[in-house]
Amino acid sequence: MIIAILGIIVLIVGMVLRRSPEPGSRFSRVVSSIGLIVIGLGLVTSMFKVIEPGEVGVQTLFGSVQDRVLPSGLHLINPLVEVTNFNIQTQNYTMSAKDSEGAVAGDDAIRVLSSDGLEVTIDLSVLYKVNPDKAPFILQNIGEKYEDKIVRPVTRTAIRDNAVNYQAVDLYSTKRQEFQAKINQTITQSFEKNGLEVQSILIRNISLPASVKASIESKIQAEQDAQKMQFVLQKERQEADRKRVEAQGIADYQKIISTQLSDKQLQYEYIKAQKEIALSPNTKVIIIGGGKGNPIMLSDK
Repeated sequence: MIIAILGIIVLIVGMVLRRSPEPGSRFSRVVSSIGLIVIGLGLVTSMFKVIEPGEVGVQTLFGSVQDRVLPSGLHLINPLVEVTNFNIQTQNYTMSAKDSEGAVAGDDAIRVLSSDGLEVTIDLSVLYKVNPDKAPFILQNIGEKYEDKIVRPVTRTAIRDNAVNYQAVDLYSTKRQEFQAKINQTITQSFEKNGLEVQSILIRNISLPASVKASIESKIQAEQDAQKMQFVLQKERQEADRKRVEAQGIADYQKIISTQLSDKQLQYEYIKAQKEIALSPNTKVIIIGGGKGNPIMLSDK
């Protein structure tokens, strides 16, 4: 449309030159012709609009927002219509204490008070996208700066309103997931009313006062030590049970041996052992008892 406006200006200059004295009037026809060509070119180019992938176009005619949304692709439109593009891909809005991570420069973390009056610092990311069908509503009622008007204030308010229901220690440990689910629900409801869709709420970090954090870490360490001691005691009990069973087995064995073995069986086992020694290839001298108690000496030499 800017090209068409430029052509109109050139056409007006040609009309002015036509009424001017020589030699300016000589160029009036040429200038007017150029103006008409530029106007035509501007109108033709304004009739074609390309919407990039991941975007939709919202049409505005003389300040009136049109309901019809232009999807990605090439479109033939009214040359007088102004088209505003909206990104409908997933967008990330981060509020962090680190300068290089947040959407706003500097420390942009959210500081809230817990139910026990302690200040808790929260780093958070919101993944969201624009509802394509609600893009005209957003342009009409919010404008293109919906991050500053909706995403940021709604998120920070939801976190503060929900954090007051939890103790600082619970936010840091046991009820972190519950807290995240509640703020997700609150933010989702507010975003839907304004044409936005929440994809995910990510609590990146929760920082407590140094004294509270040290107390929590000491408590966790004590619990871990107690669990470790329980494991050691259980292992010792198992070892004691094993030794008790082993001792009982030995006692039972000795009892059986003492009650069931006879002298003849013992003598038989003694002779077998001596025979195995005698047949051994190793050099040896064997002394065994004789029939009348006199020892018998055997040697392979």
